[in-house]
Formats: sequence, C-alpha cells, structure tokens
Amino acid sequence: MKIENNLEEFESLGDDHIGTSSDTPLRGDAFKLSNEEKIEIIKDDVRHIMETLGLDLTDDSLSGTPNRVAKMFVKEIFGGLDPKRKPSASTFDNKYKYGEMLVEKNITVYSTCEHHLLPIVGKAHIAYISNGSVVGLSKMNRIVDYYAKRPQVQERLTIQIVKELQEVLGTDDVACVVDAKHLCVNSRGIRDIESSTVTSEFGGKFKENSVRREFLDYIKLDTKF
Repeated sequence: MKIENNLEEFESLGDDHIGTSSDTPLRGDAFKLSNEEKIEIIKDDVRHIMETLGLDLTDDSLSGTPNRVAKMFVKEIFGGLDPKRKPSASTFDNKYKYGEMLVEKNITVYSTCEHHLLPIVGKAHIAYISNGSVVGLSKMNRIVDYYAKRPQVQERLTIQIVKELQEVLGTDDVACVVDAKHLCVNSRGIRDIESSTVTSEFGGKFKENSVRREFLDYIKLDTKF
C-alpha cells in the first residue's frame, strides 16, 4: 500500500509541474564518471528498456538505438549538466554609453521536462539595463541553451537564466520571459496541443511597473525580415 501511495504521489507531482529548487538537483558524485563511462551505462539501460518493451534489437533499424540515445543524453539534450560546457560570457565596457534596456527576443528554447523526459519547446525573451558593462548578444543565446540542456521545469529555467546574467553583468536589472509548449501536456495526459506555459523573472528595475511594461511591449513587436 505504501508503494502504491508513493507512486500516486510521484504521478501527481509530475502532472502538477512542481519543482523543488532554483538549482538543478544534482548528487555530490554527479561528475565522478566520465562522459564515456556514462554513455556505456546508459546504453545498457536503454537496451534493457527496449527489450522489456518487447522490441527486437537485432533489427537493423533498432540495433544502434541504445548507443544513439545514450550519446544524445550525455552530449546533447542533457549536456547542460556538465559545468565544463558552461559558456564563458565575457563582458565589455559600455563605451557608447547606451543607457536604455537591451532586449534579445525570440531565443529558441529546446529543453526536457524532468518529470516525464519529454521535450519543452518555445522562446525566451531577455532584457537587461547596463550599469557599465555589456555582454555579447550570442552569449545570451548560449546561456539560455546551456540551462535548457538539462532535465528542467520552466520556472527553474527562467530563474537560472536571470541569475546567470545578473552575475555576468554585475547588475540586478535583468528580466526573462519564457513561452513554451510542454509535450508532457501536449502529447500525453490531457493531450492539449494548443496550450503553452509562460514564466517570468524580473530583477532590479524590472520590478517597476513602467520598466516591466516597456520590456513586455518590446517582445510583442512583430519582427520579420
């Protein structure tokens, strides 16, 4: 009975989209194994899952799947767990004295729901107001991608992006809005293919209504080229 109750609790936590912390929950020995060692272990686990499902891994189409999935997990969709892959975000003096907000919008987000390991796909919109430093535009995209490439909940992802840019730029004046579709909602469970989830994090001056409204108005602009 206790096991059944725990299973029901785990299911409800996943469907209710609950996260435990703004930090990604990692064990202390998370980086004890090399990437190659992790791939070998995961490959065997994926093979076991597929065999348990009744799939014939001697088939040419399936024989390489365990290795492909293991490499994808470690080097691609969960590559943001590796601190060595954290993008270096060099800053520069704001010599042109640009004092208004800078907005980078429509940054593509590809992440993975940590409750069902299904894709999260959407857009991130970021803004900051310089206090003397600026960061390369592509670095903002890379920061989004780094934190997205791990098992995530969208709330945590939004907070992590803001915290990282605040640290890089040395200012609290950073904001982020993420609008994304979750395949754990769209393709299973309620199977609502139209819904998306919007999360936001506002720091410093962006907590002021007028500044926040200016940022939100910017990201509404219909940018076409």
